[in-house]
Amino acid sequence: MTTLDLAFTALADPTRRRIIARLSRGDARVGDLAQPFAMSLNAVSKHIKLLERAGLVHRRRVGREHFLRLRPAPLRAVTQWAARYERFWAERLDALGQFLASTADQGADR
Repeated sequence: MTTLDLAFTALADPTRRRIIARLSRGDARVGDLAQPFAMSLNAVSKHIKLLERAGLVHRRRVGREHFLRLRPAPLRAVTQWAARYERFWAERLDALGQFLASTADQGADR
């Protein structure tokens, strides 16, 4: 799988998106990240491992504590990919708007 594929897979789940949103505000301990979720620590850990495989988070250990940090590079790849399609649709919608405006102008001339 490519970096982009892994990032999209990771972002497909709302739990993982919430973890990323939390980490966007700063590093956090795994236990603190798991607290708001109605699931076991083991289940949250599986989500975190998928985020790690996608390169979206980095884990560091300090003694028995595990801290996570957001790694934004894969998010940039997703943003760049989506931006191409945003331009595509913006151009198409602009063309449609021009077509509709010219059609309305022609109807007014009659």
